[in-house]
Amino acid sequence: MKTIIIDPGHGGSDPGASYKGFLEKNYNLTIARKVRSYLLHHYQVNVTMTRTSDQTISLTERTDIANSINADYFLSIHNNASGGRGFETFIYNGQVSNQTKSIQNTIHNQVITTIKDKYNVPDRGKKRANFHVLRETKMSAILIEVLFVDNEQDLQLLNNNSFIDEVSEAIAKGTASALNLQVKSNNPLYRVIAGSFKDRQNALQRIQFLKKNNIDSFITPTTISDERYYRVQTGAYSSEKNAKQQVEALKEIGIANPFLLTTSPATPSDDSLSIEGATVLDANQLDTFAQVVNPETPVLGELYVKYGELYGVRGDVAYAQAIHETNYFRFTGIVQINQNNYAGIGATDVLNQGASFTTPEEGVHAHIQHLYAYASLNSIPDGLSLIDPRFSLVSRGSAVTWIGLNGKWAVPGDFYGQKILSIYEDMIISTIERIETQTDVLRSLLNEIKE
Repeated sequence: MKTIIIDPGHGGSDPGASYKGFLEKNYNLTIARKVRSYLLHHYQVNVTMTRTSDQTISLTERTDIANSINADYFLSIHNNASGGRGFETFIYNGQVSNQTKSIQNTIHNQVITTIKDKYNVPDRGKKRANFHVLRETKMSAILIEVLFVDNEQDLQLLNNNSFIDEVSEAIAKGTASALNLQVKSNNPLYRVIAGSFKDRQNALQRIQFLKKNNIDSFITPTTISDERYYRVQTGAYSSEKNAKQQVEALKEIGIANPFLLTTSPATPSDDSLSIEGATVLDANQLDTFAQVVNPETPVLGELYVKYGELYGVRGDVAYAQAIHETNYFRFTGIVQINQNNYAGIGATDVLNQGASFTTPEEGVHAHIQHLYAYASLNSIPDGLSLIDPRFSLVSRGSAVTWIGLNGKWAVPGDFYGQKILSIYEDMIISTIERIETQTDVLRSLLNEIKE
């Protein structure tokens, strides 16, 4: 499978071109994300981005990332400025392969065909330049200039969502055509549902029942006729025959009326929850949730909040992942409690029980750091040490969302991320219920005082 580097230009302290408060770096990132999403959704390809948020990344860091993972192709996305309007592409003005020239022709032509007449965009041509990202990359590389930020007509298009969607799709399609990417199969998936409930607690009870019968499952919320339902899913199969066998297995253990849902295959999406982001639940809320199930739960909430904030990783969702990995910190699997390994790092079987950490704090730090390795291309934050023994083994930036961890953190792990998010959703609901109960008590007390 081919690997593509998408490089959103500028970022962080480098805004790129600016005009009337509009910043090039923001358009670059928006288009890059949409190109990535389209490629991952439609083609068999690995995509890594040099930045996934408003980060400061040097030119050398960008090319080092591409060269270190032996990418097949480097795509740098920019906007133009300083007079003029229209679309143009660049490749290196030194010696380049015929393949590089062919890739430029294909992508450029695809974009121009899409936007020139419909949006009256001038074609500024296929050009060559001595840009660092074109010169220092060891693979075919192209730099795209999508219109001029400081031109009123172009700026209007850059602020037009339809235009951004179409130009992003054109860039992705051109890239796929140029690299001969294999189109993903449209064969349906057969999802096995072991119950659908209006009450989430009933769905959780169904999951526990299935677990006792050695059947893995998770909750998938859905809305039907404005009513919320919690479906318990026990698998997704490309073979209808295998899915029906699972339905029969559910009937044999007493599940009434299990059924199949036929859907298109699950694909990565920028819409799913990112690994990087703010920690919303506080330390007490994290600890309280787990202690309801396991009163012996170690007090780790403060550490997950602390290291989540240090790395810019959602510490509360990482805590949900730890609950999943440790069965509410009861350590009923191959990892033992004295290992302080809350994420199953390196654990594969009874002969390889994974990494061990000296203290609980080290274990939480390693967990967050391992997530950071998957979600970010940046170096470890200043002042922090390398704790995760498998940090260097991770393909950096290869999973920016929790669902993106499917098949990577755990194998086969087809719905690994969904299971984590299901726990996290339950954490949020439980926290809301506790807050609402406390609010009612406080309001009642306030009324007594006023009387």
